[in-house]
Amino acid sequence: MNKLKEKMTLNPVMTFLILILATILLSGFLNLIGFEATYNKINLTTEEYTVTSESVESLMNLSGIKYIYTSTVSNFTSFTPLSMLLVILIGIGIMEKSGFLKTTFTILTKFCKKNTITFGLVLISIFLSLAGDLGYVIMIPLTALLYIYGRRNPLLGIVTVYAALTCGSGLSVFLTAMDSEMMRYTLANAHSIDSGYALGTFAFIFIMLISVLICSFVITFISEKITSQKIEKYEFKDEKKELRLGKREYRGLIFSLSAGTLYLLIFIYNIIPGLPFSGNLLDYSQKFYIDKLFSYDSFFSNGFVFIVTIFFIVLGLFYGIGAKTIKNNNDFCEDLNHSLDGIGRTLILIFLGSILVNVFKKTNIGVVLTASLANIIGTGKISGLLLIIVLFIITAISTFFLTGPSNRWAILSSTVIPAFMNNGLTPEFAQVIARFAECMTIGLTPLLAYFTIYLAYLEKYNQDDRPISLFRTLRHQLIYGVCIGLILLAIAIGWYLIGIPIGIGGAVTI
Repeated sequence: MNKLKEKMTLNPVMTFLILILATILLSGFLNLIGFEATYNKINLTTEEYTVTSESVESLMNLSGIKYIYTSTVSNFTSFTPLSMLLVILIGIGIMEKSGFLKTTFTILTKFCKKNTITFGLVLISIFLSLAGDLGYVIMIPLTALLYIYGRRNPLLGIVTVYAALTCGSGLSVFLTAMDSEMMRYTLANAHSIDSGYALGTFAFIFIMLISVLICSFVITFISEKITSQKIEKYEFKDEKKELRLGKREYRGLIFSLSAGTLYLLIFIYNIIPGLPFSGNLLDYSQKFYIDKLFSYDSFFSNGFVFIVTIFFIVLGLFYGIGAKTIKNNNDFCEDLNHSLDGIGRTLILIFLGSILVNVFKKTNIGVVLTASLANIIGTGKISGLLLIIVLFIITAISTFFLTGPSNRWAILSSTVIPAFMNNGLTPEFAQVIARFAECMTIGLTPLLAYFTIYLAYLEKYNQDDRPISLFRTLRHQLIYGVCIGLILLAIAIGWYLIGIPIGIGGAVTI
């Protein structure tokens, strides 16, 4: 029976190849039957609507074949997860090899309870949405090492933080750059009904704060009580050796934390406006502070990955100097290479993932499907509580096929916002529901660019004879997605029934 299961288990590489082929075939079929949709697209500058028709582009023709062959290499080299992961791993490598991570994580796991560490990781992962997608390339590798040094299953840690990171993509107590971008569409569409409608920075803060705390507890509970029992087993081959902190280790920590603190203070000072010679790293062309930090043309948006990498290098280097684990330039250079050893398998998965993501995007299937679903609300026959539930469902479905929140909301908002306002519901509440629904399915789709990193690290620490199949990795996330989705929907319905403000200047009803 086990041999049969092993034979039937698809290697993730083969699964990606099948999904790519299936996407190409599906594009041809949908194009043949004329699968298309029409929706009103708003111009953010003029706030005028234009009727836009979207159709599926077939890749089963000469043009499609040319696109696949000519764009694959360039799409791979420009694939964001690839560059971010490679750069971050340089910093993680020196922190690990120098002994900084071992010392820090051993102390942390020694003095903190398992549940506390899990909850802290979940909370940090959710709040990292402020930094965009950087959380995926930081938290997944670091959590795996944290669990190993704490003598816990690294697979459990990877599954947990991925659930938290995907949940955090739709939840944020503070306005993120993505929330700000979506708010532009929200306000532009709202002005078609009320030209004077305005929203503040903290319009969602109350409902988001409650949601973040509840979801953090839920993810922690699921991981500790359910996933820990079902996840693949992990056996430590080395004997447990308790780390004894001596003068070298303490000196290394003092050196690294002092240097790291100084590094952070320099950057923090330069993002505070109004102080002498400060605020140099802000984009003053933007209105909101979060956009000044993380707008598309800002210093932090373009350089944040490298900023974090240098921070990690500083921590690892100065720890090594203090603890004398780095004695010369050769040691330093070797440590930089540490995390990049044996990364070939990961690169193959990222390569195939980039093909799948870009091929699916080229077909336009996600856009057409989202526009088709939006038209359900556009009928004008749905109102009240049912309108909230329908928006949640169609957003959850469309998220699976169109993972970009801004692109998805650009399509949905032109129909959703007028429908909500005509039924006495606020635009900001519509945006909150759309963000909530995203949390349910974003972690369940292989079309998310950072899914390949999650898959690659599960495979890296897999000790089973069978490979970690793509669908097995998604199965681990299913319970998180369903539970979080139902809880967030319940929160939205509860807020609607009670009618209390969702934030400062943000309400449920007009």
